[in-house]
Amino acid sequence: MHPSRRSLLGGSLATLVGASLLRGGTARAEGVAKRLCVFYSPNGTVHDYWRPSGSGASYTLDSPMLSPLAGWEDRLLVLDGLDFHGADNHEPGMGAMLTAGGGTSVDQVIADQIGGDTPFRSIELGVQTSAWGGSTQTRISYRDGSFLTPDDNPKNAWSRLFGGLGDEALLERREAVLDLVGAELGALNGRVEAPDLARLDTHAGALGEVRKGLSGGSCESVASPGTISHYDNDAFPDVTAAQIELAVQALACEMTRVVSIQLSHTISPTVFSWVGESSGHHTLSHASDAAGEAGFARCQAWCAEQFESLLTQLDAQGLLEDTLVLWCTEMGDPRAHVCTDVPWILAGGNGFFDLGRYLALGSEPHDRVLTSMCNAFGLDHTDFAGRGNPALEELR
Repeated sequence: MHPSRRSLLGGSLATLVGASLLRGGTARAEGVAKRLCVFYSPNGTVHDYWRPSGSGASYTLDSPMLSPLAGWEDRLLVLDGLDFHGADNHEPGMGAMLTAGGGTSVDQVIADQIGGDTPFRSIELGVQTSAWGGSTQTRISYRDGSFLTPDDNPKNAWSRLFGGLGDEALLERREAVLDLVGAELGALNGRVEAPDLARLDTHAGALGEVRKGLSGGSCESVASPGTISHYDNDAFPDVTAAQIELAVQALACEMTRVVSIQLSHTISPTVFSWVGESSGHHTLSHASDAAGEAGFARCQAWCAEQFESLLTQLDAQGLLEDTLVLWCTEMGDPRAHVCTDVPWILAGGNGFFDLGRYLALGSEPHDRVLTSMCNAFGLDHTDFAGRGNPALEELR
């Protein structure tokens, strides 16, 4: 089970081009961390079920939601009390989570720094993110104000990333398709007005990104994850497992240095039937009775298990130490519809962050964490969102 490269044929060229339109190009600069992996789960938390015991370096991941991470205490930086200043409720929180109100999300800023010489500047993988279409409610990554669409189908993702490895005939056909589309764009240049020329230039640049993706990474072959009914509710665990494996393999094979794994979206209707729940995740997130809160905690503990699986697989590949891994969510307490006391967890980072601690930050603006993340990759950001909030030195 490994990463994905969607086929350029059979109607998926447009998907590739559309995704590539949102990727820019700058030369790679060396930083402290070498890779970025963003892991997202929706609908915030109930703090009494999430908070670890203890504080600082003397803490234990023994809460109902975080107990699957027990044993990882010395390799994590658990952040409590972030504040999305200026954003509240589900959709605004989703839009601000990685952008802090700017037009480009932190993963894409970092991708411009470290991803220019890889086949894919960044890879966005999803688990049932698009059943409601594309909007601020369902997207976490942005470039210049436009969202990037995650690939929800592991088989498509594998085809896009690895389907052509070792198949020279297939690669030649894909090159031919790109040549044809490029020629058609060239023919249009002399037939459109000036305002549309910029759009054609953007499309031409996107084709260049797609062509770069055909070059392959450092792996000779990667096994396909097979076909999954990826929008069936009960397939959610299988899709999640497949996407995590694809993300790790994409990083290991140097197909990309920036990958995100998005589990559903805010107001997620997913029913976690595999942990014994019959109500949707969003419904449980608003429960105020003991039984409903315990059900929500079981769902969040399952998400913690997936994060632990991601860390374990990265570690097994020798990637975890110099990969910065962020587990983020878009809200604090969903019952109050607030983006205060938002919990995030960091891992890795190649020594840039002082791991092994649980920090109660007391309403620190979350864009300070985003600035710190940029700094971990050698970027000289002093204020990610332009709101006068510098890097959070407590993290180091």
